[in-house]
Amino acid sequence: MEDKNLEKVKKDDVITVPKESSSDLAQKLEAKWYVLHTFSGYENVAKENLETVVDKFNLGDRIFDIIIPMEDVVEEKNGKKKLVQRKAMPCYILVKMKYADDLWHNVTRTRGITGFVGPKGRPLALTEEEIMKLRLEKIKVEVDLKVGDKVEVVDGPLNGMIGQISAVNPDINVITVNVEMFGRETAVDLEFAQVRKIN
Repeated sequence: MEDKNLEKVKKDDVITVPKESSSDLAQKLEAKWYVLHTFSGYENVAKENLETVVDKFNLGDRIFDIIIPMEDVVEEKNGKKKLVQRKAMPCYILVKMKYADDLWHNVTRTRGITGFVGPKGRPLALTEEEIMKLRLEKIKVEVDLKVGDKVEVVDGPLNGMIGQISAVNPDINVITVNVEMFGRETAVDLEFAQVRKIN
């Protein structure tokens, strides 16, 4: 039995559905930070390969930054202390991108990457709190720090050390501080948030 109220579509009728291009989709999305899992020891390889994928598929408007989280640590060998950088999160790299489902295969099929960190391998964006904790975003900070000021380090491996500012770079929120380390004065770069001015 046919319902006469239903409209019949003829064979020649064409129904057009507007389709968004990937560039339109990219403009609507907001860039967020995601975590990718890599094979052990393949963080640098995975980063280089993902950068190649970005160039090859013209994804520069979708994938903005690829970071291997590093941290400064003081190691002691044979009675000598040395400031070295090591991976803060082995087997992981962080990527800032405008994610959509069409990007999933490009990223997960990259050599060295095993997948996204998230439920069932689907990407889960980092929260604002996690981004701040990992220091992924630089916040413009107005501070009253100038060359010659004495400061105390309040965060990081040099916590508690006192030094004198030798250079200030407000564009990237970094200062160079001379601290006494290993029996001599050493210049170290610190973020504004890592120091406190001493009056």
